[in-house]
Amino acid sequence: MKTVGIESGKQSSATRTHILYRPGVAKLPVAIGGEGCYLIDSEGKRYLDASGGAAVSCLGHGHPRVIEAMQKQIARLAYAHTSFFTTEPMEALAELLIEDAPPGIDKVYFVSGGSEAIEAALKLARQYFVEIGQPQRGRFVARRQSYHGNTLGALAVGGNAWRRQAFAPILIEAHHIAPCYAYRGRCDGETEIAYGQRVADELEAKLVELGPDTVAAFVAEPVVGATLGAVAAVSGYFKRIRQICDRYGVLLILDEVMCGMGRTGTLHACTQEDVRPDIMVIAKGLGGGYQPIGAMLASRAIGEAIEAGSGAFQHGHTYIGHATACAAALAVQQTVRDECLLDAVRARGKELAAALAKRFEHHPHVGDIRGRGLFWGLELVFDRATKAPFDPALKLHARVKKEAMARGLCCYPMGGTIDGRQGDHVLIAPPFIVSSEQIGELVDKLSGAIDAAIQSARS
Repeated sequence: MKTVGIESGKQSSATRTHILYRPGVAKLPVAIGGEGCYLIDSEGKRYLDASGGAAVSCLGHGHPRVIEAMQKQIARLAYAHTSFFTTEPMEALAELLIEDAPPGIDKVYFVSGGSEAIEAALKLARQYFVEIGQPQRGRFVARRQSYHGNTLGALAVGGNAWRRQAFAPILIEAHHIAPCYAYRGRCDGETEIAYGQRVADELEAKLVELGPDTVAAFVAEPVVGATLGAVAAVSGYFKRIRQICDRYGVLLILDEVMCGMGRTGTLHACTQEDVRPDIMVIAKGLGGGYQPIGAMLASRAIGEAIEAGSGAFQHGHTYIGHATACAAALAVQQTVRDECLLDAVRARGKELAAALAKRFEHHPHVGDIRGRGLFWGLELVFDRATKAPFDPALKLHARVKKEAMARGLCCYPMGGTIDGRQGDHVLIAPPFIVSSEQIGELVDKLSGAIDAAIQSARS
């Protein structure tokens, strides 16, 4: 396909190009513009970005303050390699992040995205134990039906079965326990507290099985994102996890790539669990999609151990601490604070929760509505009473996405919710600037897309 007229917005939908597209992509519209909560394609069609891409675009599209900050930084200095220089935006962004970080967090390491941040966290955890004289600790434990990124280390610790399958022979060894997924995991008559303690105790059993002095860290998302669809742990779960980690000297790595930086109503999702991580990773909402950026944040104790030992973290990429990316993220984070957008997330989040409940709580094929702030998931089921999923061969999630796009709505449906093969859900994560009217538009279009997808699946 020839590329024509892209500057003027005349390029047609892609049919055959030189791009290696994502799985399942047959034909894509060409995005040429963005205004607030909307994306615009080359035909002039507008799409309400109800998932912020992949929970990325927290400020929406085309925010003037961020664009101005990027333009000024590029004019001054676009890039300087961090083995030669530090830069003002990198230092300023680190300072701002540490000011608002969970207790004990004192060091920041900037990368280009969430997968890189997880890779850095795994390597830092390993190096920390080497530095303090415990080199036998090299194992990692995470949870089934989690997602921690698509690079090999991140994919290995992640529990997304279908993403892992093709690459299993080249993944490092990792170990997995059950997720805290009350909708499907809690037994009849079992309280949420008892359920949370039961599944948290799987971590202790796994540590004992492996030999606790061989394990470096436990990795978890405070609110599971793409793989499960906005599933938060039950009350007390993460406190119990923290106790187990402390008992056996295991680091707690919290993955807030998708659920962090305000998405659930507090800057860090772990605040709502009243738990502190040893290492945490952030990305998506950090830079809002204006530039590729992520970060690993580490405790003062880990930083001091590295400095007292070899003196430096033995890791690096060409674009870590990229000056323009840091300037963009700094502007995003200053805007979130100056415009009190965490208050907006909580207020609009309540409206979204109420609107979803009103529209879907009695829907015969919506089994669960869950989430926090502006981070919500709908689990689709064939039968509400039994929670039986639709036949995976129907690819209901793909049908929902297609129908939503046809209606001018971008949402984030996924399959394999239950075990990597069975189950479908839809993830909703609109920009923090979403209005009450746009929430109504979102729910109306989503309802039409779900009903049409189910109807087509039955045909």
